[in-house]
Amino acid sequence: MSLKLAAIFLALAGVIGVAIGYYLRLIISLGKKGSMELEIKEMLLAAKEEAKKITTEAETKAAQIADVGRREIKEKEEKVRQTEDRLVKREDILDKRQSDLDKEVEMIKTRVAEIKAIREKADKLEEDRKHELEKIAKLSADEAKSQLITLVEKQSEEDILIRMNKLETKGEEMLDIKARDILAISIQRLASSVAQDVMSTIVEIPSDDVKGKIIGKEGRNIKAFERITGVEVMVDDTPGAITISSFDPVRRHVARLALLELIKDGRIQPAKIEQVVEKAKQDINKTIKEKGEAAAYECGVIGLDPRILLILGRLHFRTSYGQNVLQHSVEMAHIAGMIAEELGANVQVAKAGALLHDLGKALDHEVAGTHVEIGRRILQKFGASEEIVKAMQSHHEEYPYETVESRIVQTADAISGARPGARRDNIENYLKRLGDLEATANSFPGIEKSYALQAGREIRIFVKPEEINDVAAKELARNIALKIEKDLKYPGEIKVIVIRETRTMEFAR
Repeated sequence: MSLKLAAIFLALAGVIGVAIGYYLRLIISLGKKGSMELEIKEMLLAAKEEAKKITTEAETKAAQIADVGRREIKEKEEKVRQTEDRLVKREDILDKRQSDLDKEVEMIKTRVAEIKAIREKADKLEEDRKHELEKIAKLSADEAKSQLITLVEKQSEEDILIRMNKLETKGEEMLDIKARDILAISIQRLASSVAQDVMSTIVEIPSDDVKGKIIGKEGRNIKAFERITGVEVMVDDTPGAITISSFDPVRRHVARLALLELIKDGRIQPAKIEQVVEKAKQDINKTIKEKGEAAAYECGVIGLDPRILLILGRLHFRTSYGQNVLQHSVEMAHIAGMIAEELGANVQVAKAGALLHDLGKALDHEVAGTHVEIGRRILQKFGASEEIVKAMQSHHEEYPYETVESRIVQTADAISGARPGARRDNIENYLKRLGDLEATANSFPGIEKSYALQAGREIRIFVKPEEINDVAAKELARNIALKIEKDLKYPGEIKVIVIRETRTMEFAR
């Protein structure tokens, strides 16, 4: 019973506690609600105050902006009004000017009409005067004009002819003086020595013992040397010197280089001679290339094909009337350049045409045709410009003068060749005779090479042993001698020597 009561009391106590707790919570929540409402009211009041403040500031700013806008509008309206006033004034001025122009146009039209009337009246008076004069003179205007011109011509014909003759004579004299001045200035500006080429070369030797080595046993070495080089070696009693003679300067230079190398080496024998001569030919070819390039560089002629320069260098070993052709061409290039400069012509074309004018002489013994025609073909083949070809082709008047540069080249050629001591006609004729002698021999079949020696008194002909036998060699010598007697003119007699040499070579291994 007590337990039940206790439980009841506990339950009642729990219910009462819960009720008290709920009541306390309710009281607390009501208190908090009152404070929250109070805070909300305060916040509402603060917000209203802030809104009122913002509204006031906005109204103030709006009023200010409105004032600024009204002032700007007023200023713009004032500017527009001023602009309108200026436009109105300008329109008034333009209207006034247009009115003045209209008045001037009307005045001009009136004056034009008056001038036209006056001109018509003047023309009529002139026509009446003309008719009156024709009646008085009994001549028309054209007839009177013709008679007047005829009369003046007859009266002035003699004076006109005399004056024309004076002007023509004076003009020719002035042109002649000007041409002489140009040529004199060009020649004076070019200081070039004149040295004729000779046909013999002297080689110094260290001792007379070397002469014996050069001659060899029974003349074997000297014969082999002359056969390979095509020159004549003269070993006489002159101390310390040996003379190499040939009309071909290339052969002389090859022989000189080879002989100096043999003397230096000391081993002089046919096999060594062939080796040294071959090397000397290679050195000469190198010299030819260098000479061609040096000549073009000295004259300032650029852009030429290297093959043209190689052919040009061969002229270093060619003579014309005793004058070195390459030196003559370089001298011509300088003279032509100076003349072209004085006349206002193309200096580069004139120089190139002069430098290359005798290019064909480097190959005229190998190619048919004149040296001018050969030179033209070479330049055209290797891409030289047409202006250069035209400039060089007329220096012997084989082609017409197409440009002023062609006349300059011909003039420079005459100046260079005509200077005192530059050329000797007898030398050129002599060289031509020797060349014709070799050409006559080479015209026969089976000839390997031929050399004119002893100043043209002897010709040595080497034949191909597989084509010419010993019997045919004797007959060939006779036929060549007969052809020389028939075709060539020469003093004294010419010895014809036909040499047939057979070599057999084997190798022991």
